[in-house]
This record gives sequence, C-alpha cells and structure tokens, in this order.
Amino acid sequence: MPNDTINGAIKKASGAGNDESYEEVVYEGYGPNGVAVIVEGTTNNRNRTAADVRHLFDKFGGNLGTSGCVSFMFDKKGVIIIEKNDSLSEDDLMMIAIDSGAEDFKVEEEYYEITTSPEKFSEVREKLETENIEMVEAEVQMVPQTTVKLEGDAVRKMQLLLDNLEDNDDVSEVFHNWEEDE
Repeated sequence: MPNDTINGAIKKASGAGNDESYEEVVYEGYGPNGVAVIVEGTTNNRNRTAADVRHLFDKFGGNLGTSGCVSFMFDKKGVIIIEKNDSLSEDDLMMIAIDSGAEDFKVEEEYYEITTSPEKFSEVREKLETENIEMVEAEVQMVPQTTVKLEGDAVRKMQLLLDNLEDNDDVSEVFHNWEEDE
C-alpha cells in the first residue's frame, strides 16, 4: 500500500483538515392529536436534519411547525430525581434542596422530584453531591405546563414518532406534553 494512502487515512481518522462545523438546531411541531413536541439536536447539515425531522412528523400523524409554535407551552427547569431509600429522610432532603435554592419539592410514590430554575440548577445539584445524595436523573429540561392524554391508535403513533426521533443521530433531546400512562 502506498505511503500517501496510509498518511491520508491517518489524517482522516485524526480529523486533520476537517473543517466541518456543527450547529445546534431546535424544531417544534405537533404530534398526533395536537401533542406539542420540541426536538433539539446538533447537525453539520441543517437541510438534511430538517428534512428528516419533517418526514418523521408527517409519517406518524404530526406536522412540523414554525419556531415558537409550541415552546410557549413549556418552562425551562432543572429537574433532579432521587430514588426513595431508608437512609434518607424526606424532611432532611427537602431542607437541603430548599436551602440550596430549589423552587419545588415533590414526593412521588417511589422517588423525590426537585425542581429548580436553570440558573440555580448547578448550585442545587452540587449541594446534593456534597451531601452524598445519589441522583437518578439531573438535567435541565423543557417541562410542559399542561399535558395531553392519548387513546387508541394515537398512542401507538406518538410512541413511534418519539422512538424514531430519538433514533436519529442528529437529535439529542425530545420534549413533549404527552401524559404517558405509567
């Protein structure tokens, strides 16, 4: 094999001479029965990603909308999920969360949910980490203000839409206001 071919393969693998630029994209639309959907991603080809996302919305009973068409139905919040266990008292956890700047503390059947503003998220998470509290989930996400219940075939179509969007290499997050059954 010629040296030029080998050197070219090494340069390509190391990314030398690679001037591709990636940009963040956000798409908004409606799934089956008017479920609001926000799709966030990173792409090196905006046209390809837009066409892929539009195709998936169309294929599964939804439609891609314009920027801002559903984002007003969501609030950007920090969400921290902590699994219930015997070594952690509800009152102690609530005091740690509230004292470090949390907005809300919910007690669910199997876990605690702490909600923060995006600005206070890191501060609350770091305080929980210093207290050696194990978190199941901790991220800033788009939280729906209201939810939509689906029945029948709409449930299947919505699940297919979400699965296919999440399988797309350019898509990093998908937020929706579908109230999924537990």
